[in-house]
Amino acid sequence: MGFSIANACLAIVALLWGATNPLIRKGAVGADRVKEGNVILRSLLEIKFLVLDWKYSIPFLINQSGSVLYFFTLHHTDISLAVPLTNSLTFLFTWMMGRIIGEEPVSKRTVLGMLSIIIGISLCCLDKAG
Repeated sequence: MGFSIANACLAIVALLWGATNPLIRKGAVGADRVKEGNVILRSLLEIKFLVLDWKYSIPFLINQSGSVLYFFTLHHTDISLAVPLTNSLTFLFTWMMGRIIGEEPVSKRTVLGMLSIIIGISLCCLDKAG
């Protein structure tokens, strides 16, 4: 796997993680309403709730497929580039999907922070490529 293919895989991982984070958060709504006295029974019922609810389980499985791709891609890329690239793009994709599904907009400071991260990661990629 070449450098550009590895970077493309990392971007796909970030997209899979970022696009599913808001969906998982939205799909988990209601799991906290499980009210059983026993902690173990409550935990099992919460897990059952989440596994049986497609609005949670499908985004979760897609998210985990991103983790599998990330694991295999790490064998072919520099970890000092892979981690910041994937995590920063994940943050950006999470924000974008959140807006698409109607979550509250972020502050101007957060947008400035995201732009700073993108610029920083772009500089890191350029440094590694050159």
